Amino acid sequence: MVRATMQSSMVGEIETTIEIKAPAQKYYHMLTGKPKDLPKASPENLQRCDVLEGEPGNVGRIIFWNYVTDGQPKVMEERIEALEPKKNLMVSRVIGGDLMKEFKNFFLTIQATPKQRGPGSFVKCQLKYEKIDKKVADPEDILVLFVNASRDMDEMLSSEF
Repeated sequence: MVRATMQSSMVGEIETTIEIKAPAQKYYHMLTGKPKDLPKASPENLQRCDVLEGEPGNVGRIIFWNYVTDGQPKVMEERIEALEPKKNLMVSRVIGGDLMKEFKNFFLTIQATPKQRGPGSFVKCQLKYEKIDKKVADPEDILVLFVNASRDMDEMLSSEF
């Protein structure tokens, strides 16, 4: 499920939510505390992760990613802007890499929420961005990357039970 909201032709917001089997806390902990494990979980989508600055689970941490969208290798540098462990919520800002060729601003918000009934969780990814040009496409490829990597993470986390 993808939902899109456009404030103007240059500013936008898209999001998707997926269901996973793993507990929300385990997903959040892997995402924020062990990002270097993500390429092991999803090697087709995430080739490499390097922590350039900061400690696990801290705001201000800078992470450099090598990833693939639409079969093309790309890079991204992000800074963790906000962490709310009780809500399993992370907000990051893209500060470098391929996305900055098309966007002035790019924020990712990821939140894992336990299901009300039964095991598992829902994971929501929201992208807020400002394009540098009206011709730039909405970054739906990043949502596809999120869905694919999250499903792979879920497989790894679920096998740990």
